[in-house]
Amino acid sequence: MAKKDTFNTSLADSQATKVEPIAPEKFDRVRYAEYAAELDARSKAFWEADQGVLVYRRMRVKEVFAEDCREKQTSLAWQLGALDASMQFEADVPNFLEPWYGLGTVAAAYGFGYRWEKGQAPAVGGKFMTTADLVAAPFKPVAETEIGRHTLEMVEYFLDKTKGEIPMSYCDVQSPLNTLSNIIDSNSFYLDLMLDPDSILTAMDRTANLLIDFTEAQRRLIGDALVKPGHGFASSRMFDGLGMSDDTVTMLSDDLSFPLCVPAMQQVGNRFGGTVFHSCGNWSQKKEQIARIEGLRMADGAFSLATDPGANPTEGFADAFAGTGAVLNARIVGDVELVEEKGQQLWKPGMKLIVVTYAETPEEQAEIYRKIHEICR
Repeated sequence: MAKKDTFNTSLADSQATKVEPIAPEKFDRVRYAEYAAELDARSKAFWEADQGVLVYRRMRVKEVFAEDCREKQTSLAWQLGALDASMQFEADVPNFLEPWYGLGTVAAAYGFGYRWEKGQAPAVGGKFMTTADLVAAPFKPVAETEIGRHTLEMVEYFLDKTKGEIPMSYCDVQSPLNTLSNIIDSNSFYLDLMLDPDSILTAMDRTANLLIDFTEAQRRLIGDALVKPGHGFASSRMFDGLGMSDDTVTMLSDDLSFPLCVPAMQQVGNRFGGTVFHSCGNWSQKKEQIARIEGLRMADGAFSLATDPGANPTEGFADAFAGTGAVLNARIVGDVELVEEKGQQLWKPGMKLIVVTYAETPEEQAEIYRKIHEICR
């Protein structure tokens, strides 16, 4: 019987794994590159098929997504420790490096920097009072900002220290909607969606183009090491699309989000092989509409309370995604029985399902791996 599915409020990061940092010169690049290539072959077969399942044991390190992102040397050491540890866990998709430097990448184009609190991830400092104020404000390419330069320097440093042999994703990409809702006063922003849609559409288009330009800069730098769709998603050199966090969509009605906000996300996704959607919390009431976004390649959600206290119920997701060709990336923190139960509920023929696990031991992971593949055979 599965343990009670509850969110552990004592944890700084419910999806994190404890690892030991490894210096680049002590990391076995050749071994990991061979391991990743073997798993990429499975990923390729899955991506090209009409249905199937993969298991991804995500190695999220809390220090990387907090204050330690500030120093590229420290971030890389933590991430190499995670990659090394990941090889103990049976899986179909390899873990990867990520130049994570907060959520304010595109916000920097509008003049905002970071506030740093000890032990915390950086927070975007400042807001516009209205969307019209943002539209009237000056802006510049992300690559010319301090945050943009630091992110590109992380990419270059990671590539240099790993000789470009280790898979790497883009930075954490926030959708145009997420970016704008983070830098415009909340009361005004939600009113503007109803009362000033012209400013909203102008801001969405501008933000989408800023994001496209900076993502192109990363793509050129990362080259053959690039895995997609990126942050938070099972990613591979064999996959396609650009992952974007679009959490604010859960607070909008469909008549606002789909005509005013989703097109900007698609505008970006179409430049990089398709749209890949993520939202924290419960977006189950929008699952049918999300699954049918034109050009959607993958959608990500939490499916246990231990993963997210506002997790999605599993009901209806298999029906919504089966036959669409879009992958459901299902994050499930929990023991063997809970992951098995959720996997059964999320699977049906015609699905493309990736079960993301956080098993505490290699033995537990091996059992989860076997059970999920049996369910979805």
